[in-house]
Amino acid sequence: MTQPTDIRREHLPTALSLAASGMPVLPLRAGKVPFGNCPACARNACGGRPNMKTAGPCACPAPCHGWAAATTDPDVITSPTWARAWRTAATVAYHPGGAGLTVLDLDNAEAIAWARASLPTTRSVSTTRGEHWLYRGAMQSANAVRPAVDIKSTMQYARWLGPGIGRMVALPDTVRTLVVREPAAVRPVTIRVPAAPRGGACPHRTSTYLDRGIAMAVQRITAAREAVHATVYRTFLAVLSTHGRCGCLTDTHTARLFTAAQAKGESARHCTDAWTNALTALGLPA
Repeated sequence: MTQPTDIRREHLPTALSLAASGMPVLPLRAGKVPFGNCPACARNACGGRPNMKTAGPCACPAPCHGWAAATTDPDVITSPTWARAWRTAATVAYHPGGAGLTVLDLDNAEAIAWARASLPTTRSVSTTRGEHWLYRGAMQSANAVRPAVDIKSTMQYARWLGPGIGRMVALPDTVRTLVVREPAAVRPVTIRVPAAPRGGACPHRTSTYLDRGIAMAVQRITAAREAVHATVYRTFLAVLSTHGRCGCLTDTHTARLFTAAQAKGESARHCTDAWTNALTALGLPA
């Protein structure tokens, strides 16, 4: 398979054709990068879309925010704002996940050899340094899942390099498992537990109320599928609001919370910061 010597320069017709087939498209500048955010979206003024952490399309009329700008709407693609981008675009890109596809980006000969030996053959497209293998089915995108192997699907874009050759097959579990990583080792941390108030007995020391609360908090953190930082902070805040003033919390209880948070990918520093911020928000000594 050979790389075409001249990718089509009629980017707008290509984009419209792809969009008509259900492929969300966007223009790319030289260097395979998206167009910069418009003034209305610069410096996060639009409320967060430049971070591209949410799965919805961009509401801005300009081709902002990378993959989130990709669309199949011909009125948007041919709008005056987008027309200016097409005139200077270097190539057309598409959002694979938005089309229900996954692109396995194989960046050198060794990666291609691994794919041929390990994965079901599917449609392939030549790239500058290797090949894109296209599978039916969307999944989480990830970089460097193996040496010279990236996965482009949801919340990611890929260059349009032509239709490729071969029959596209269903996304195999072998590719899905490439993004599953071993849990990181949990680092021990020093946690400040609020001191018990002087006088009076803690109402939780002789009941299962505290243990149930900690178990529920651990479950809430473990079940988080997105916004893990915010979930950890809100959980710490809820635990401290209930148990932080009576002195019933121990290092063992809070270590369970920190362990659950670190198992979800939070660093020891993020855990400590979230705990300290929750103490401060409740007016407890930090």
